[in-house]
Amino acid sequence: MPKMKSNSGAKKTFFKTASGKLKRKKAYKSHILTKKSRKTKRNLRRKTLVHSTEEKRISRLVQ
Repeated sequence: MPKMKSNSGAKKTFFKTASGKLKRKKAYKSHILTKKSRKTKRNLRRKTLVHSTEEKRISRLVQ
């Protein structure tokens, strides 16, 4: 059986932390930023962890 291929899009989107958890970028930061407050935009800059319910599914794509 051939090797499993990792998903190229997922490789560029999700990052593994040192403890093995997955990090992701927050949504809603790409356009229409004029009506969003400074505080909202600042909070969207930070990366966040993938939710535990989605972690198994996404880790399969990344490996």
